[in-house]
Amino acid sequence: MENEHNKLNPEDQAKVDAFLKQGYNETDRKPFRPLKLLGILFVIVSLITGGSLILARMSGVH
Repeated sequence: MENEHNKLNPEDQAKVDAFLKQGYNETDRKPFRPLKLLGILFVIVSLITGGSLILARMSGVH
């Protein structure tokens, strides 16, 4: 079953494996912090809400 999916001959597969091991495709990333993202979104939504309430009071709508 592996031969059906592997369409490269062994020499070409070895070249591909050697290229992938060189590290050009690796990117160091910081760990994902979902609570930090949630906090940032909460602050942004709160600022927009507060700004809209202030504008509504200044214009006499609320």
